[in-house]
Amino acid sequence: MQSNDRPLRKIIHVDMDAFYASVEQRDDPALKGKPVAVGGGHRGVVTAASYEARPFGVRSALPSVTAKRLCPELIFVKPRFDVYRAVSQQIRGIFGDYTDLVEPLSLDEAYLDVTEDRLGLGSARAIAEDIRRRIREECQLTASAGVSYCKFIAKLASDHRKPDGLCVITPEKGADFVASLPVARFHGVGPVTARKMERLGIQTGADLREWTLPALEAQFGSSGSWYWRICRGIDEREVRPDRPYKSVSAERTFDEDLRDADRLAAELERIAGYAWARVERAEVAGRTVTLKVKFGDFSIITRSKSFASNVPDQAAFTAAGHGLLAALHPLPKGIRLLGLGLHNLVEGEVESPVQLGLAI
Repeated sequence: MQSNDRPLRKIIHVDMDAFYASVEQRDDPALKGKPVAVGGGHRGVVTAASYEARPFGVRSALPSVTAKRLCPELIFVKPRFDVYRAVSQQIRGIFGDYTDLVEPLSLDEAYLDVTEDRLGLGSARAIAEDIRRRIREECQLTASAGVSYCKFIAKLASDHRKPDGLCVITPEKGADFVASLPVARFHGVGPVTARKMERLGIQTGADLREWTLPALEAQFGSSGSWYWRICRGIDEREVRPDRPYKSVSAERTFDEDLRDADRLAAELERIAGYAWARVERAEVAGRTVTLKVKFGDFSIITRSKSFASNVPDQAAFTAAGHGLLAALHPLPKGIRLLGLGLHNLVEGEVESPVQLGLAI
């Protein structure tokens, strides 16, 4: 699994249970035990759903009108991202008592390398149990955790016994654990790839393991080697506290589908301001501006423009967005959502990750 000149890693993936919705239920006792969705509005989408809402099919990114139809008793609450960030920082502080090797993936999940048992608790399982206990006691929230020798399996394991669960996968069980799972659950296998794999007769990790490396590379290009490794329980990526941002963006869903060029330009100006504020808070720079468009029929397109050097300021960022939007006119149909983001990022000094790509 790893080279013999270093100890086997002990990695924990901590994933908060229905984080945004759980914070809302914690802070408003009237919401406890009820189906709750964060987000909403007539043209909005579900940002997060409580576990009580999920049996009805309510999930994040679902249009709010669809969610309400599936669950008539659903209670919508407005998101409070300042509160979620504050709670995330509190949880991050708990992690820091156990290790300096913490790699946040978002406000509600992170990898921890606990190969060095700083507090002498005896095992990675004991460390994960103690972290979950403290989150419950100090934040009044629950977290699920996966413990294993690599990041890929730790992340799979944290999802295995949700909510409020703990799953430990030892090195000798890693490959068999991966083999037992559907490939659609694998981190790095998106819906399109999962459908392609299904057409090829690949539904589980065991099916994937039957394929040779050259055959996978022929079907999936450079990703083939990643699939070949993970289905054998091989992942040597380190936990990186300085994990780079991939993008910073903002987006807005409109109350009605828009086609008027002037109004869309005005909306884009506003979105660009929100996005650039996040760029400055994250202390990053980037060379690529990307426009995201969701039409009234929910089809999505993206258009990008890359520059030889980093985008220097908000004016240049906004101008690039306007150029990308102008190239779409005349529009084939009304626009439901606009988003603008900065990609190909280079980081400066960042105190803490921010939630990126939030709706506004």
